[in-house]
Amino acid sequence: MPETKPTPASPAATASGAAAKPETSGSQTLSRGLTALSLLADHGSQSIQSLAALLGVHRSVAYRLVRTLEEHRLVVRDSGGMLSLGPQLVILARDVEHDLQSASLPHLQQLADELGATAFLTVRDGDDAVTLVTAVPRGVNASVAQHPGHRHPIALGAPGIALQAMLSEATWRELGHDEPMHPAVADVRAQGFAVSANEVIQGITSVGAPIRARGMTDASVAVVTVGEPDAQALGAAVLRAARAIEADLR
Repeated sequence: MPETKPTPASPAATASGAAAKPETSGSQTLSRGLTALSLLADHGSQSIQSLAALLGVHRSVAYRLVRTLEEHRLVVRDSGGMLSLGPQLVILARDVEHDLQSASLPHLQQLADELGATAFLTVRDGDDAVTLVTAVPRGVNASVAQHPGHRHPIALGAPGIALQAMLSEATWRELGHDEPMHPAVADVRAQGFAVSANEVIQGITSVGAPIRARGMTDASVAVVTVGEPDAQALGAAVLRAARAIEADLR
């Protein structure tokens, strides 16, 4: 497939933020490379063939992209040929919202250990909620994975609903929404947190609360677990963590 012709994005690539529109050869290659990184963040390790399928490109195109990303240590390949995100991404991201990461991490770990559930911090990137920091509970055999870099629309899920609650109606419309905000936004404004079940992933419940600090990117703290937990208890714990992070950011 010639690199100079635009290739329609696959559904998976579009969901990760790639726009299906004509591009120059250089910008198309860059866009595909960035989309490949997003797909690895969202889907975990992939073979070149499966990554090509997710990108909607021929295997040879994916191979050239991977070779370039490997040269820059943005992607690494294990002995079995599986691809995953590389260590250079950590270096590039170390100064992104550094104060927010530093303030939140100890509280996230405490929250994860207290609840036995994965705790994480999200920030708003336009119309998406992007996971910035994750804490996995210690002493627990299994927990729901939530990888840094994972993104989903703020229209769904407790972390996104918490971010919605920080927006004005005008900003919500500027993001392209004709429909009203999620009904659970009212819960955030009344009790400080939102609960979402089966919205982003079937069988998964998330609880999120906004973090309000002057001059900071819109952010929320959340936990994610399976089944039907005590949502009020989770909400109270998540809200305490959000308030503690806010205090450390003052």
